[in-house]
Amino acid sequence: MTNGGTLDGMRIEDPFRPTAPPGQDQLPFDDGEPMESQRHLEQMNVLIDSLRSHWGSRRDFYVGGNMFVYFSELQTRKNDFRGPDVFVVMDTDAAKERKSWVVWEEDGRLPDVVIELLSSSTEAIDRGEKKRIYERVWKVSTYVLYDPFTYALTVFERNAEDILVERERADVVNVPRLRLSLAVRPTKLAGQDVMGLRWIDGDEVLPTGEERAASQRARADAEGARADAESARADEESARADAAEARIRELEALLADR
Repeated sequence: MTNGGTLDGMRIEDPFRPTAPPGQDQLPFDDGEPMESQRHLEQMNVLIDSLRSHWGSRRDFYVGGNMFVYFSELQTRKNDFRGPDVFVVMDTDAAKERKSWVVWEEDGRLPDVVIELLSSSTEAIDRGEKKRIYERVWKVSTYVLYDPFTYALTVFERNAEDILVERERADVVNVPRLRLSLAVRPTKLAGQDVMGLRWIDGDEVLPTGEERAASQRARADAEGARADAESARADEESARADAAEARIRELEALLADR
């Protein structure tokens, strides 16, 4: 052996050197399982897109959905825990692209708020094992359970004893970490006019980018219609004035002939 680390020019790995944990490029980022239904998928997208749109100028948060959150090396070896449907992390780099959320690549940051969209096949684990992990390991400040079909909303908030306790039901539920609220409001999902879980700022529902664009188009159309109506009224006034002036000239001509 020469150079203390090679044998005939071949590199010998030091068995006592700690190996770095895998990063997002080495870890699976898709479990291959689709969302429970089209409504579940669109509800997830509404929550993610509306928050991104509302905080478009901010660079201190990340909102993701249906992606793996890796929080321990044991989990990477077992690969037995799916990520939340929607999660928000504050005080992080919004501009960074992620395949999955890997805690040891994010300065130890874990989600602050988690939302799970319930179904008959996932409710038991969402209320059981996942809640235990979010409470004891992730230390989330707010955990939300929402059923897109029954509109049932349950919110757990961390208390002074550092556990997640269910909050009293209310029409609008505050999410202090985000300085926003959540409420069930009329929403179009999967082509249907139904109720959906929405972010609320003050009294305003946060629109998605598509909803914002549609609202802007509607306002532009309304302004165009008002401008057309004003133009039509002006034309009518001008026509009436021309007609009155013509009538006056006719009367003047008759008087002059006498």
